[in-house]
Amino acid sequence: MAWLDRIPLGPLAIIAVVLGLAPFAPQPHLFEKLGMLVQGSLSRPVDIFDLFLHGTPVVLLALKLLRGKRDSDSQGPG
Repeated sequence: MAWLDRIPLGPLAIIAVVLGLAPFAPQPHLFEKLGMLVQGSLSRPVDIFDLFLHGTPVVLLALKLLRGKRDSDSQGPG
């Protein structure tokens, strides 16, 4: 997963927040689509695409943070 290490954390965090919360009103698409997924009503292709579009940066950010934490834990104290 070296490709994930090459993605800069700052821009990825900004993209994840902006796309994760867009549109800001009345409800972010990510929350709306996750609710539809839980209810079992996520079936239209445009809704599935929306979930993928708005959720991918958030998932990548989480993976990068978890990977960074795991790497720092494996190095142990100085």
